[in-house]
Amino acid sequence: MNTPKAPLPRFLATVGAALLFTTLLARSATDDRTVLPPQLEGGAPGMMMETYLKKQAFAALDRRDAAFEKLQSREQLLAWQRDRREAFLSALGGLPERTPLNARTVGQMTFADYRLEKIIFDSQPGFHVTATLYLPLTPGPHPAVVHPTGHSENAKARELYQQASIVQAKNGVACLCYDPIGQGERRQFFEANGKPSFSTTGEHSMMDVSCSLLGTSVARYMIWDGMRAVDYLQARADIDRARIGAMGISGGGTMSAYLSALDERIAVAAPGCYLTGFRRLLETIGPQDAEQNNFGQITRGLDHGDYVMLRAPRPTLIMAATKDYFDIIGAWHLFRQSKRFYTRLGFSERVDLIEPDTTHGFPTEMRVGAARWMRRWFLGSDAPVTETEFPVLNDDQLRCTPDGQVLRLPGARSLIDFNREWESRLTAERRKLWRDPGAALIEIRRITGIRAAADLPAATVEMGRKLGRSGVSIQHVVLHPEPGIWLPALRFEPESDARSGDPVLYLHGEGKQTDAGPGGPIETLARSGRTVLAVDLRGLGETSRPPGRDAMGAVLGFNSRDTNLAYLLGNSFVAMRTEDALACARYLAGSPGGSSRPARVAVVSIGEPGVPALHAAALEPQLFSSLQLRRSLASWVDVVGAPVSRNQKVNTVFGALRAYDLTDLIASLPKEKIVMTEPLDATGQPVHSGP
Repeated sequence: MNTPKAPLPRFLATVGAALLFTTLLARSATDDRTVLPPQLEGGAPGMMMETYLKKQAFAALDRRDAAFEKLQSREQLLAWQRDRREAFLSALGGLPERTPLNARTVGQMTFADYRLEKIIFDSQPGFHVTATLYLPLTPGPHPAVVHPTGHSENAKARELYQQASIVQAKNGVACLCYDPIGQGERRQFFEANGKPSFSTTGEHSMMDVSCSLLGTSVARYMIWDGMRAVDYLQARADIDRARIGAMGISGGGTMSAYLSALDERIAVAAPGCYLTGFRRLLETIGPQDAEQNNFGQITRGLDHGDYVMLRAPRPTLIMAATKDYFDIIGAWHLFRQSKRFYTRLGFSERVDLIEPDTTHGFPTEMRVGAARWMRRWFLGSDAPVTETEFPVLNDDQLRCTPDGQVLRLPGARSLIDFNREWESRLTAERRKLWRDPGAALIEIRRITGIRAAADLPAATVEMGRKLGRSGVSIQHVVLHPEPGIWLPALRFEPESDARSGDPVLYLHGEGKQTDAGPGGPIETLARSGRTVLAVDLRGLGETSRPPGRDAMGAVLGFNSRDTNLAYLLGNSFVAMRTEDALACARYLAGSPGGSSRPARVAVVSIGEPGVPALHAAALEPQLFSSLQLRRSLASWVDVVGAPVSRNQKVNTVFGALRAYDLTDLIASLPKEKIVMTEPLDATGQPVHSGP
């Protein structure tokens, strides 16, 4: 058998020396299909992808920080801002066109020292935004602040957001507090009984799955809501259009940071309980909500501190809590970088930080601090600000719509409606591109970043022990396509000399062991004379992430933490797994079991590996003789169109539908080369072809 083998000492050195050796010897020699040891470099096998991706992220952040240290001249600082603004807008896929706001006031209330109006405006046609505008009783025009809320279920009606807005109004600054998409009166997903299907962050994550395939993010919709809120304020005669600010905490801290970085009309900003920097975020709580993970921003050098520095020299107050899970050490680090940036531009006094000794939230110190910051720059006053008692209204009192949800208004449109419409416009572009299949495949490589098989380094292969089973030889194998990645595999060889057919690469979404039992499908193939390599692509089988306590894990996939980190690095599990499949196929083709002639490889894929297996076969057809896909996703268009998808984050490629759908890849292969059975829709259910 022409199979590369490594000396035992080298094998032990690679996979963990004596501990691994002891573990392997202790396992049953009869039919043990577990290949990896209990611990790899950096933790259990299920933590492999997190360890691998974090290493890449930290290296990219090191490069970003080294580049920052070289900034000296004003020209270099301005170039830094331009580059990161471009990276930010690219990750958003650009911004929509301005359309009529159709703003209307649907209610008013007056109190002793401020008044409020209940507002609805359209950030896009039929995309209604519900808001409360808090106004001083003194004559205008007033300075004003846009206030996106944090991730609360009742959004603008939550007590602490009312408090923060009222403090502004009572101190001479109007405040427009609005419901972000997926929150308050702007929920997007409902059960049959009318109740919301997901939490607010769950809604954001679900919407972002379809957004990513279009080359955008749910953040784009949220940012545009905020920019149109500025448009609304500037259109009012009682608001000074030149004195506009932004504030918010948590998810509102994210959005106020984004808005302030991208919209130059926001003269003063006070984002809170979010800014920490990716290094500390990854060292502590990890990637967070969907709108906080913009595609490729870590590798493009866009860190949290850049949301502040993109604003320079406009005034910015960083609000950070000592005991916040958005780490305070990271907040102080980015403050120091921002202070140096502002200082080099000649305006060191325009950036500051306040730190109440509190947990995550919008405490009095931040509410008062934000009000004082706005008064300093808008009203030229540093007079003390204190909170006094004021009435807190309930959800119904602040409700803008008749029954509490914008999607029940006539002509209302959801974010999914906009994504469907966007995808339909892309259909014509895809058809035009595929008039030249060669050019289309080149574009696919550009979008995915998948390297040609010939450009991939040969996988390092470690041979483990053999299993005894009548009629077949089974050997443990570990393939390392790159440092830090372990692909456990079982190599089946027929014991007889009679061999027939191409070697088979067998991929199963539930793990290589699933069909590898005695008398199972893999053994049957081997008994027919085929060499079979059953392998777990990264993040599957032995290296799959164990189910956590994430309530959305069953819908988004329990590996969503890792897919989000890959997304931040400008990568996808589809691309990485495709390269894994190519590396395994090259290994298998070079060792076809007794023949010195390189073989072509047949692929059998069941479940989740189907999308990368399809990419591998379409991009490297000369390497594969056939492709069998069973229970594989049929189309990305269905993911965009489905109100709810299931476990599709791992199957997405950012911006893919701008060039191709999975159906295009299928059509690019000869009909006799591909068999697709039991195709699945976006929810993981069988596709129904009939009426």
